[in-house]
Amino acid sequence: MELLRIHKALADETRLRLAAVLCSFELNVGELVGVFGMGQPRISRHLKILAEAGLLECRREGLWAFYRAAQSGPGLDFLQRHGALLQAIAPHAQDRERALCAVRERAHATRRFFDAVAGQWRDLSREVLGDFDLAEELAGRMRPGMIAADLGCGPGELLACLAASARQAIGVDGSPRMLELAGARLAGSANVSLRLGELEHLPLREGEVQAATLSMVLHHVNDPHAVLAEARRVLAPGGTLLVAEFDRHDNEAMRVKYGDTRLGVDKETLYDWLQSAGFSPRRVDAFPVNQGLVVLIAEAALSEPSGPTTL
Repeated sequence: MELLRIHKALADETRLRLAAVLCSFELNVGELVGVFGMGQPRISRHLKILAEAGLLECRREGLWAFYRAAQSGPGLDFLQRHGALLQAIAPHAQDRERALCAVRERAHATRRFFDAVAGQWRDLSREVLGDFDLAEELAGRMRPGMIAADLGCGPGELLACLAASARQAIGVDGSPRMLELAGARLAGSANVSLRLGELEHLPLREGEVQAATLSMVLHHVNDPHAVLAEARRVLAPGGTLLVAEFDRHDNEAMRVKYGDTRLGVDKETLYDWLQSAGFSPRRVDAFPVNQGLVVLIAEAALSEPSGPTTL
């Protein structure tokens, strides 16, 4: 019956094209409408059929729905076995290029947002965090004398705290305006290096740093798995990663005012992401802040944890 359901679901050219694209990308319904040039009701109907056949998964982010190929079960097995045939569909090359453009535009929109709000970012952050000093909390968990990197450093508030005790502090960000403000804040700090680059392709050598932070970053990026994999690559053996994230929430206003792509990440998902990227999570702590939000701070290492994990 599984095979019959799958074959019936794929007995349509549009659904074949959707399945082929979503084997490589996770896209929301609006993006798929643009990629395929079809109306939203038609796209949604095809997605529903594919999802009911177990070929697609739907991830809800508040009012948004993102679709990707199944990650488990018979649907995954089928797509893996027949991926080459799906990619051989005549329109696939064009579909894939349009999907890639949609993902790039999402990343460019995030960069434009941060360039635009860079000067007000500290005030925007304070509206949410209130009296909770996230930079001090993260910096206080670092051992002095390390080579540390703040991945997605923004205007450099956390980087300045790291630089106070680190042997070298490296800040990476994809927003030129954010790096400009970080440079002004840290002018004269001989142990600070600022680098422009994407978090999915860090401008750092393999094993270059002993500690890294991803502070309020993962809910902005398209591919958290790629970002965590890069963080692992640049960490030396035994290195430490600190991740600060909002816990899962339903505050849709965060998309508009703060440029959020995801409405937070729950503890279990964050733990799974870290494990999948090759980290050993040690603990996840929760800190209530403003607007009913909660900040999670996860500590992870490249070696086995010395004690039990606390969730």
